[in-house]
Amino acid sequence: MAFSQVVSALDSLKDQAKDAIWALSSCLCQQSAKVKINGRTFNIIKVLGEGGFSFVYLAQDETSGRQFALKKIRCPTGSEGVKEAMREVEAYRRFKHRNIIRILDSAVVQDPEGEGKIVYLFLPLYQVRFRGTFGIKRGNLQDAINLNVVNGKHFPEQDMVRLFKGTCEAVRAMHDYHTTTGSSSAQPQPSSSSSTSRVEENHSDGEDELFPHPEGDNEGGYSYDKSVNMPLMTKHRAEGDGDVIFDGDEEASAIQIAHNGSVPQGKSEHIPYAHRDLKPGNIMIADDGVTPILMDFGSTIKARIRINNRSLALLQQDIAAEQSTMAYRAPELFDVKTGVALDEKVDIWSLGCTLFALAYSHSPFENIQTTEQGGSIAMAVLNAQYKHPSSAYSQGLKDLIDCMLKVNPKDRPNIHQVIVMTDRVLQSLL
Repeated sequence: MAFSQVVSALDSLKDQAKDAIWALSSCLCQQSAKVKINGRTFNIIKVLGEGGFSFVYLAQDETSGRQFALKKIRCPTGSEGVKEAMREVEAYRRFKHRNIIRILDSAVVQDPEGEGKIVYLFLPLYQVRFRGTFGIKRGNLQDAINLNVVNGKHFPEQDMVRLFKGTCEAVRAMHDYHTTTGSSSAQPQPSSSSSTSRVEENHSDGEDELFPHPEGDNEGGYSYDKSVNMPLMTKHRAEGDGDVIFDGDEEASAIQIAHNGSVPQGKSEHIPYAHRDLKPGNIMIADDGVTPILMDFGSTIKARIRINNRSLALLQQDIAAEQSTMAYRAPELFDVKTGVALDEKVDIWSLGCTLFALAYSHSPFENIQTTEQGGSIAMAVLNAQYKHPSSAYSQGLKDLIDCMLKVNPKDRPNIHQVIVMTDRVLQSLL
């Protein structure tokens, strides 16, 4: 391992230890851990999840009592790390769909304990409790799977396929993404010291009125509580830093540059994106208990990448190893070949693994051979070595899984075809 990688790993462990101690302080002390952003104080109630350089907390605004999922991303390398983290913010803003989590706001602040920066992402907190076969537990589909294992239960096939279809519709929004040159979302707009919150039409009822529009990330920030005039937080600029970190969708500008500025205003361009870390743990359940919500866009990338040389192949392989969960990672990301093109079919493989996990409580490549007998998940994936356990699930469901788990990406269906096949399975179950 290179010296720089060792240093990076040590820095990551140090930052994780800091965050763990900070989050646990609410358990060890009478007073909760707190974070102050732009004059607002948020109580950190507990850790909801963690990653390499990030933690997700349950946070509560002291002023309004409103609770959020607060994602904290440490950027010890400063501006470069911040730009990388803000790509996740950009992804949340880019894809607007009922099955994709909405970002409420974002902020960049100086790390009080170091020379780097911290990026905060404020996301909705879903309060669903799994019922019936789901048991009684809050969380994501992996939590529901774990509960099924404990209780010796399985998802009813119809419920499971409906959850899968909603997830596929979220993925379709990414794979079928189009940008429009000259649109307000694509071009930087003049900032204003004040702004008015807008609420999406399909989220305009009741409690959701308190949330800012998911696009609402303007210079002054948005207040999520109408009784409070103070913005939720600032965005774009790190405190004490005048550099604009993120401003608008970069795609339209890139199209104009590629065509020497000659692209007509309003022209639509198809730019598919791949999530690259689809798995049950990244699919929440909305408060209605039935709507899947795709989350965690930290690994999202433009889907179509031509691999022209060995160094680019190794780079993509390293990125996948760092950001894509092994048991759900497509085979072409384990051994990236020169002279090929990676594309959105990597997500189709992961969807196949996800549906298999919903049905049988584990990825197709997390079996006795790979987890207990020293087998290699990578080799199992590269050879598509898996079997359907005995179950009461329909042959149509098994065929749907199998068609997505083809080693050659060209043999896998696209997301539109997957949705059509999913509909057929649903119809057969009525």
